[in-house]
Amino acid sequence: MIDLKQLPFDTDTILAGLRPWVECESPTYDAQSVNRMMDLAARDLAASGARVDRIAGRMGFGDCIRASFPHPNKTPGILVMGHLDTVHPVGTLAKLPWRRDGDKCFGPGIMDMKGGNYAAFEAMRQLQRANIATPLPVTFLFIGDEEVGSPSTREMIEAEAVKHKYILVPEPARDDGGVTTGRYAIARFNLEAIGRPSHAGALLADGCSAIRIMADMISVIDSMTTPDCTFSVGVVHGGQWVNCVTSSCTGQALSMAKKQSDLDQGVARMLALTKGDDHNGRFIVTRGVTRPVWEPNAKTMALYETARRISKSLGLELNHSSAGGGSDGNFTGSMDLGTLDGLGVRGAALHTLSEHIFVDSLAERGRLMAGLFTELT
Repeated sequence: MIDLKQLPFDTDTILAGLRPWVECESPTYDAQSVNRMMDLAARDLAASGARVDRIAGRMGFGDCIRASFPHPNKTPGILVMGHLDTVHPVGTLAKLPWRRDGDKCFGPGIMDMKGGNYAAFEAMRQLQRANIATPLPVTFLFIGDEEVGSPSTREMIEAEAVKHKYILVPEPARDDGGVTTGRYAIARFNLEAIGRPSHAGALLADGCSAIRIMADMISVIDSMTTPDCTFSVGVVHGGQWVNCVTSSCTGQALSMAKKQSDLDQGVARMLALTKGDDHNGRFIVTRGVTRPVWEPNAKTMALYETARRISKSLGLELNHSSAGGGSDGNFTGSMDLGTLDGLGVRGAALHTLSEHIFVDSLAERGRLMAGLFTELT
């Protein structure tokens, strides 16, 4: 094993390179903004010697990039898989500007997951500068729609993953700094309430409010949550004029379960909520994107043991567990491919206006990734 502590990971230098990535706002539903982020990452990867392929977006989402670093062998290698889209809309920088405060650094998407992606990229650059060859080829795949379940990229992700021996996912680390060796199953649902319009002032009783239908059904959906399967409504849109009884209201719901069988039952319960008629109004549930359950397998646990050994050489303990919250690791892990997730930076408050990372974890995770790049055969 190489002496990872001798690799000159400098936090200030890494932060200087990461800052443009974080300040390039890239919300999922803004394809042009995502593509600007892909442009930036593609330039950095190409400048480091990678061959960058641009994969055009579809379904209204942004592009993806695949960056392959030169290697004499064409054997199945390592795929570093991450996303560069975020949940933060353009303009969030005004409320959550890039700033460093002691051991923390703040910014939209810095924890989920631009920090981890950049640390993995920096690991590859450090090895190049030290003229240290990796036993296997290393490829980076960055996608632009993960935050909404990867609806336009799942087929491409799975097709790329089967070409590789190992899948490394630099999603945020667990709270204790550990990694993720499995993920719960997740299903999304589209909700639609259809009412009957009328004038809200003169003819209120003649109408049937779609907003009221949706509100009533939200409490029903929330009440379905059990320890084995959770349900929540996270998006609602309805109404245009306050003086009109709203005839249409839409929403999105999420269900998560530790076991696929529990999620399958949850899906059936959600779809069974569809009801109504033209007079009383309708409530319609349709199934959206689903992430399959990923349960730890022998290949994943062997990957973890390698990572744990590398961390121990750095004086760090590395725990593991399954986790709620989906990632593209759900897809590859459920395909029985060796997948290790949660390799990204430590931080807190992801998806909020306080999202931040602990800056020392950039070098910490960079060294771990460098160790995996050089130890995996």
